[in-house]
Amino acid sequence: MKTRFLAGTAAALGLMAGAAQADYTLTVLHTNDFHARFEPISKYDSTCGSEDNAAGDCFGGTARLVTAVEEARARAGNSILVDGGDQFQGTLFYTYYKGKMAAEFMNKLGYDGMTVGNHEFDDGPEVLAGFMDAVDFPVLMSNADVSAEPALADKLMKSTVIDVGGEKIGLIGLTPENTDELASPGPNVTFSDPAQAVQGEVDKLTAEGVNKIVVLSHSGYDVDKMVAENTTGVDVIVGGHDNSLLGDMDGAKGPYPTMVGDTAVVQAYAYGKFLGELNVTFDDDGVIKTAAGAPLIMDAAVTEDEGTVARITELAQPLEEIRNEVVAQTAAPIDGSRDNCRAKECEMGNLVADSMLDRVKDQGIQIAIANGGGLRASIDEGEVTMGEVLTVLPFQNTLATFQASGQVVLDALESGVGQIEEGAGRFPQVSGVTFTIDAAADPGSRVSDVMVDEDGEWVALDPAKTYGITTNNYVRNGGDGYKMFIDGENAYDYGPDLADVVAEYLIENGPYTPYLDGRITLK
Repeated sequence: MKTRFLAGTAAALGLMAGAAQADYTLTVLHTNDFHARFEPISKYDSTCGSEDNAAGDCFGGTARLVTAVEEARARAGNSILVDGGDQFQGTLFYTYYKGKMAAEFMNKLGYDGMTVGNHEFDDGPEVLAGFMDAVDFPVLMSNADVSAEPALADKLMKSTVIDVGGEKIGLIGLTPENTDELASPGPNVTFSDPAQAVQGEVDKLTAEGVNKIVVLSHSGYDVDKMVAENTTGVDVIVGGHDNSLLGDMDGAKGPYPTMVGDTAVVQAYAYGKFLGELNVTFDDDGVIKTAAGAPLIMDAAVTEDEGTVARITELAQPLEEIRNEVVAQTAAPIDGSRDNCRAKECEMGNLVADSMLDRVKDQGIQIAIANGGGLRASIDEGEVTMGEVLTVLPFQNTLATFQASGQVVLDALESGVGQIEEGAGRFPQVSGVTFTIDAAADPGSRVSDVMVDEDGEWVALDPAKTYGITTNNYVRNGGDGYKMFIDGENAYDYGPDLADVVAEYLIENGPYTPYLDGRITLK
C-alpha cells in the first residue's frame, strides 16, 4: 500500500511545482497456471477434441491467446503481458518437450515478465535454467536464495525494470515459500518470507526512482492479500498458484481487482481459459487512481490464430500415437476438479487411490493415500484415451510402497487436511481407510474416526500397529508436506508409472462408473 499526501499538502505542492503531469494509464494483461494447455480444453479443463472445438464447445489454447492478446494490445495503449507462474507441467507437451514449447509460444506472445511457479522446479533447476536461456523476457523470484545453485546463480533475478511508454515499471517475482515441499528445487535453493522479500525489492526499486510496481506472485490469493497488507509501495499483484477466478461471475472467490488499500490484486483462474485485463491509472506519485477490468473468457468467440494452430499441430505429431490410444470407457464424467479433490472425497481421488491399492494389495498393502494436488483434470464420459489419463496424472510419478505405524498414518492424514482452508494440494484422497474431518478444529486435531479395511471388516486404526501403505514416489519422499513418510520401512519407490496403473485399472473395470462412498466425512 502506498501512503497518500494529505489533500492540503498535495495541493500546496501542486502549486509549487506548477502544472501537474498527465495521469499515466497502463493495461496489465496476465495469465497464470497455464500448465502446458497449448491446445483447447473442455469445460472440465481436460482434452477437447477437434470436433468439439469446431462446434464451439472448447476454451483456451495458445492460438486463442495470440488473438486475444493482439486485440487487447490494440485497444490498450500502454500495456504489459505478464505471467503468474506454472507454465510447466500438465500435458504430454510438457512431458515430451519440457520447457522448450512454453518458451517458443511465450516468446511469440511477447511476454514482458514471469515469476517462477513451483512447477517450474519439477525437473530440477537445470530445466528451469534452460527455459530461461530460451525466453526473451525476465523470469523473476524474489523470495529465494539461488546463489549456491550453479544453474541459477547470476541468472535468476529478484526484480527488474522495464520501460513502457516512457515510464519505468518495476516487476518483482514471488513463489511459494514451501516450494521445497511442492517440487524439486534441490538442496541449493532456499525460500523465504514473501512480504519481507517483496518489501526489500520495492525499497530498492523506489530508491532507483521507480514508483509503479507490479508483483508477479505464484503464491495464492490469500497470500497475495497478505503481502498487499504488509508491504508499502506495491501497486498491482498478479497472482497464481491456487487457480482463483476473480470477478462478478459464479464461482469467483472475490472481486476483480481485489483492492487492498491502494494495491490491486488480480488472478485469472488457470489453463489459458481466461486472459486477465486490468486497466490502471496512476497519479503523479505512482498511486493508483482507478483500477478496473475483468478476466476475459477464451471461448469460441475468440478466433484461433491459424499460424499458431498449425505450429501446435506440427509439435503434436510425435505425441499422437500415445495420446489417441483408447484405453477404457467411462459411464459418466469423472470429477477431478481442484475445488473438490483438495477439500473432500472426489470421484477422481477414489479412482486413483483405488487403482493404487488394487495394484499392490497382494503385497500386504492396506492403505492408499494420493495427494489431491496430483490430480490435474477431470475426464469426460465415454472413451478414455491415454492422453486424458496423462492429463490427469502428468507428473510421471511412480507407485511407491512402504510400511509405517498407525500413528504415522494419523500424522499423515492430519498434515493432509492441515491446510484444507487454503485448498492445498496435500489433501489426502484415500482407499482402504475412512476418516472424519472437522475443518473448524485447529490443524493437528482435525481427524477422527479413522478406520482401516482389514479383510473386509472395518477396524479402528491402531497407532501402534504397522500398516502397509502405497502412495506415489513424490509423496513417499516427503512431497506436499508428507515428511513423516520419508523414514518408512521397506520403502520401494520404483513401481510402475501412476498413469499406467490407473489406465490398467480402468481397462479391468470398464466401463468404469465413478462414485463416492463416504470414505471421507466432513463434520
